[in-house]
Amino acid sequence: MRVLVTGGCGYIGSHTVLQLVAAGHDVLVVDDFSNASPAVVPRLEELAGRPIPVHRFSLVDRAATQGLFDAERIDAAIHFAGFKAVGESVAKPLDYYRNNIESTVSLVEAMAAHDVRTLVFSSSATVYGAQAQPPFAEDLPTSATNPYGWTKVMIEQILRDVAAADPRWRIALLRYFNPVGAHPSGRIGEDPTGVPNNLLPFIAQVAVGRLAKLRVFGADYPTVDGTGVRDYIHVDDLAAGHVAALDTIAGWDRPVSTWNLGTGTGTSVLQLLAAFERACGRELPYEIVPRRAGDTAASYADPALAERELGWRATRSVDDICASAWNWQSQNPTGFAG
Repeated sequence: MRVLVTGGCGYIGSHTVLQLVAAGHDVLVVDDFSNASPAVVPRLEELAGRPIPVHRFSLVDRAATQGLFDAERIDAAIHFAGFKAVGESVAKPLDYYRNNIESTVSLVEAMAAHDVRTLVFSSSATVYGAQAQPPFAEDLPTSATNPYGWTKVMIEQILRDVAAADPRWRIALLRYFNPVGAHPSGRIGEDPTGVPNNLLPFIAQVAVGRLAKLRVFGADYPTVDGTGVRDYIHVDDLAAGHVAALDTIAGWDRPVSTWNLGTGTGTSVLQLLAAFERACGRELPYEIVPRRAGDTAASYADPALAERELGWRATRSVDDICASAWNWQSQNPTGFAG
């Protein structure tokens, strides 16, 4: 298939582009680079061994989105593009609702107008809200605790409604947990803007000397060591899940399918820190600070449905994850800017 990857120069998108190419698909990308570096493009092409057409604009621009579909043959889309920082979404809710929802509506309108009805959507475990108890299964009710999460809940509902109105659609809603790690080459990886919001890139920047020490938010949770427990999935396992979902729904018999992409295993903050210390070969400084508002004790997936229906499961361990993240960060101490 010729697959449009929106947000294809971002962290998860770029790794998925490579796996799509490796699986024999033809790929083109749209990205406005609000959350990605243009330096990704030559590295992607180097790793893919071929040119990757990249169109630079925001999907919120409906004319540009329609124009892309007018100009290019597209068989399917994988939709990553969107704002994604939880804290920023609380401070700027309208920006998040406008960008994430309008960009999706714009994309789906252009797809429908050009008879393209195969779509994989990048959703999130945030749709399970604060009350659900792990392991989270796909049939749990959805909710959210912040505007970012609500955009995922709302977009999932929009896509269900679109498919209900036109059952020719084949849509996958992929709810992922905590994507981490990097490509084995060390050429692409997670490069957050400013101080990282997520745990593993924060640890990696401590290890490379960009940050002084890790702050651990709370050590009094009812978990194995008192610190928060999350389901950390290697970004290449996650990318493989997108390829499996795309290939499955192309010949699927139902309009909308929902799958968790996670490992099914929880890892605490201190366990992840210890794994990273093994990867980089030294102890890293940290301090325990009070809990953050809104954080839960534990979150991890029930991934059985994806294994059963997609033939997919995560294969990389927490040690694999940390080794790949350190390989990326040590080669690129200042990220793509280096």
